[in-house]
Amino acid sequence: MDLLLLMTYGAICIVIFKVFDLPLNKWTVPTAALGGIVLVGALVLLMNYNHPFTALARQVYVTTPIVPSVKGLVTDVPAQANTPLVAGDVLFTIDSRRYQDEVNELAAVVESKTAERDRTQTAFKRYQTGYNKGGAFTKQELDNRRQRYAAAEADLKEAEAKLRKAQYDLEETIVRAPADGYITQVALRKGVMAVPFPFSPSMMFVESSHSRVAAAFNQRSLLRVKAGYEAELIYDALPGKVIKGRVVQVLPNIAEGGFRTSSNLISSDVLRKRGRSFVEIEILEDMSKYNLPQGVHVEVAVYSDHFAHVSIMRKILLRMKSWQNYLFLEH
Repeated sequence: MDLLLLMTYGAICIVIFKVFDLPLNKWTVPTAALGGIVLVGALVLLMNYNHPFTALARQVYVTTPIVPSVKGLVTDVPAQANTPLVAGDVLFTIDSRRYQDEVNELAAVVESKTAERDRTQTAFKRYQTGYNKGGAFTKQELDNRRQRYAAAEADLKEAEAKLRKAQYDLEETIVRAPADGYITQVALRKGVMAVPFPFSPSMMFVESSHSRVAAAFNQRSLLRVKAGYEAELIYDALPGKVIKGRVVQVLPNIAEGGFRTSSNLISSDVLRKRGRSFVEIEILEDMSKYNLPQGVHVEVAVYSDHFAHVSIMRKILLRMKSWQNYLFLEH
């Protein structure tokens, strides 16, 4: 951008020399050069600090690794790659026969335990009534019946817990979309073994949440980047276009300053990296008409309320830089 500003100043000087027919001598040329250095330098310093710019920005999105909760052979993959899905849509299914058999077996156990609990409960109430009405039964007999009933109740609760776990596993053989979005780059096929291993997800789900841009700004500019400030973005994929945005937040930490618990002593090398501060930018325009893939590269300028009249320079330079995206060589 500095080069563009110098080229613009040079073009203005040439026009002035031509229009006013100024001579090229040892007075006029150095005056124009020194004047350009002072003027352009002052304007650039004011602009860079009060209206910061960064080329380190990207449109970001949230991905969710799809890891099944149960193990088994994949029987069907109804979800299509890069097709919109809503929360709850089926992504793929796992062979459920052994999980269904376990549910049936435990359901029978629960039924048996329920009958045993009911029988011991009836006996306990009978002994309790007889004991209270005249001592037909001794306290020892009543306590024995109470213990049998309590044991039967505990056995029933344990069987019901196992049944709930089995039912949950059975439900998890149908893997569903966790939110609105889509799956991409799908390699999962029928017959593949799906396993509940977090480091080997079966699919990658992309949430279709509101589009945001993450930009990394120089720390020297942080006093001029605040939530609510106006921002403008240019995309490599959209030459000549400038998109309106707004600063949402400045993230409260810089990664280079974070330390983890470790047995290793910290050396001074970790302090050499300055790091940049991440800023979240909200896009205020409808980007769907451009049909851009998520994750595209962006460049961002933020306009503070300090020296607002200088922001016109940043806006002009940003638009000139956007038009430069038409010019590239790639063989």
